[in-house]
Amino acid sequence: MKGFYALLAVVAVVGAGALWYGSRPRPAPLQSAPPPVAAADGFRGYTLGSDAARVEVIEYSDFECPFCASFATVQMPVIREQLLATGKVRWRYRDFPLPGHQYARYAALAAQCGGEQGKFWEMHDQLFQHHEWAQTGKNPRALFRDFAKTVGLDLEKYDACTDGQRYAGRIQASLEEGERAGVQGTPSFFVNGKRFEGHATSDAFQALVDSLTHTRK
Repeated sequence: MKGFYALLAVVAVVGAGALWYGSRPRPAPLQSAPPPVAAADGFRGYTLGSDAARVEVIEYSDFECPFCASFATVQMPVIREQLLATGKVRWRYRDFPLPGHQYARYAALAAQCGGEQGKFWEMHDQLFQHHEWAQTGKNPRALFRDFAKTVGLDLEKYDACTDGQRYAGRIQASLEEGERAGVQGTPSFFVNGKRFEGHATSDAFQALVDSLTHTRK
């Protein structure tokens, strides 16, 4: 009989523990909802370089994509120095989160929320320069918030932005734009409206920009 009551006590404790665990607030799954309705605000992406540049490069990219991270950390610093700082090129970043990447949309949202406070490119750099988050498979919500703190964002505003999915529609609109343009993988580039088919290196972009600007003189 004592054994029976002991068993009841164990069941009660386990049941209470399960009830407590189930009642704890848990972060909502980042990809559980269907794709949002595309925003119609006309936003065309964040840019670097001179608005008067004769060449515009549009990059469709995915923050979780390892090839995008490699381009952003190896090639892009040279491009910024040689083509953007010199006024030859205007660079436009567009989101293209791939469906197989669990946290790509949330990373894009984190960057957009940085942009709300004037620090899109700083968040862009953090997400790509510390790209180990994309290989762990772990929820990066807390890490992205650390990135936001590192670049000097107001964290209350950042939290309100990400928790409210404020720019989810803008990200969806960018994705749909890329699909209409024929983008199938990332990173993909368009130079003055034409798809860039070469190997995406700083030297290749330098040569193409030189050819375009020389022929237009």
